[in-house]
Amino acid sequence: MDIRSFRRFGKWGTFAIILSFFMYCARGPYATTNKVYRQKAKEYARVLRTQPAIVRGEGGVAPSWWAGTVNFNMRKPNLVIIHHTAQNSCEQTLKTFTIERTQVSAHYVICRDGAIHHMLNDYLRAWHGGVAKWGNLTDINSSSIGIELDNNGAEPFSPEQINSLIILLDTLQHRYNIPVANFIGHGDIAPGRKVDPSAWFPWQELAQKGFGYWYDDTTGVAVPATFNKWQALRIIGYDIKDTIAAMGAFRRHFMPQDTLAPSTDATQKVLFNVLKKYQ
Repeated sequence: MDIRSFRRFGKWGTFAIILSFFMYCARGPYATTNKVYRQKAKEYARVLRTQPAIVRGEGGVAPSWWAGTVNFNMRKPNLVIIHHTAQNSCEQTLKTFTIERTQVSAHYVICRDGAIHHMLNDYLRAWHGGVAKWGNLTDINSSSIGIELDNNGAEPFSPEQINSLIILLDTLQHRYNIPVANFIGHGDIAPGRKVDPSAWFPWQELAQKGFGYWYDDTTGVAVPATFNKWQALRIIGYDIKDTIAAMGAFRRHFMPQDTLAPSTDATQKVLFNVLKKYQ
């Protein structure tokens, strides 16, 4: 190659590199994983289109024809589980959720500036709950939407982030008719294993908007002598296999200001008051 050809190659080579860079930016940094998302969605769509298999009964008897019902629709989520990411940035979390080996995901990630990343169709099953239980539900991922807030767990949540969360929750509540009681935290469904969202999270503010319950003024409340606090936790939804962890999760949600030095009397009153909302 002579010097002129080399120079032409260098000029056009540089141009090609710059063009590739701008094309990459136009596609977005997650173009590769987005392609994987579309491929997986297409595979699941193919499964849904497949005619149900025949199940043979006693003696191998089988129907002479298939009869497909015309009365069905998509299963819909009935719970919203709120998390904090325990990471240092939205970008870090987006990367975590787009690496296959992490085996974790969520439907939504809300950044500190209020930006909402919708990472997974609401009807699909995200991997955010892990080993958890709420009431009689043990497969939380199959019936819930997971929302991650960009927060390391040791800091307040930004007003922009909470405002965006409230907008999102209002959308989800109306879209799927999610009951008021079914907006809960990861720490509620996995006491002793998880603590998110942290004691910084404004559950009372959310409850005032209709997302989750809160207690009324407990001044003058008289708790009956027959009141069973463990039964109350179970009725609300907490797994009481580890009673200390369950009570800790309740306090973190409803009494974050008393988490470090909880008052037994105050806890009883709040728990008794909250129980009434769930009955």
